[in-house]
Amino acid sequence: MNTRLYFHEIFAEHLTGPGHPERPDRMMAVATALEAEAFQHLDRVEAPEGSLESIYRCHPEDYVRKVAKAIPEEGMTRIDSDTIVSPKSFTAALHGVGAATAAVDDVISGAARNVFVASRPPGHHAETATAMGFCLFNNAAIAARHAKAVHGLERVAIVDWDVHHGNGTQDIFWADPTVFYASTHQMPLYPGTGAKTETGAGNIVNAPLASGDGSEAFHAAMLERVLPALEAFRPDLVIVSAGFDAHYRDPLANINLTEADFDWATGRLLDVADRHAGGRLVSLLEGGYDLRGLAVSSAAHVKRLMTG
Repeated sequence: MNTRLYFHEIFAEHLTGPGHPERPDRMMAVATALEAEAFQHLDRVEAPEGSLESIYRCHPEDYVRKVAKAIPEEGMTRIDSDTIVSPKSFTAALHGVGAATAAVDDVISGAARNVFVASRPPGHHAETATAMGFCLFNNAAIAARHAKAVHGLERVAIVDWDVHHGNGTQDIFWADPTVFYASTHQMPLYPGTGAKTETGAGNIVNAPLASGDGSEAFHAAMLERVLPALEAFRPDLVIVSAGFDAHYRDPLANINLTEADFDWATGRLLDVADRHAGGRLVSLLEGGYDLRGLAVSSAAHVKRLMTG
């Protein structure tokens, strides 16, 4: 089995306007990085369009209709102060959902050992009925619910190392002990959630980092809080909310990680997946707003997925 990559040109057609950090160039940076010779054996598949049914497992129908109605026929519209949509945004979001659910299908059927989904808009800030933080639909949450509803998995884990706390994922699974959610993130920082005391039904593990923290603090957060709790949960599937905005180059935060840290964390999560989930791991791109930092970090992440 190999590592699969989902991508689609539609992801670059979600337009957010000049100066917006979540911009189409992010997709080009990732795509270019993964064209290097080291990735010649990467199994590249076009992201399919997802179903509304899969979205409804996390977001109510009236919310989905509200998002669809907000899409302009031309130009751009703000859903909130940070979240901008344009004519192709809903379609792009649907393909992100489709890639996330197809990735789950792939690792459960054995079509791939693990999968990286390079899509936008990102998803982890999207709450049950609120679009925010550049996000419309919560791809990681939808993938987890798909794994449970369609494939009957009992325990799904989501590990989020984006520098911003995944308030949306936490909101959706706050009272659901069958889905584990762990997050490392800078605090205080947008969106203001993610304290250690936020534990949900005992299934939420937050490991906040302070401004200026680097590799040592990140490794400690993973080794002392996230990984032991993940091991105890014994997941049937590991989903990664893979944001790369904790890289030292990123303009939106002040955590000083390097691509080597993402390589290390990927390896640790692969080890857990091998022990408890038959190796099944799905990684979904979240943030990362410095193009160089995003490129080298996503390349390190995918290279580790390919080599184990």
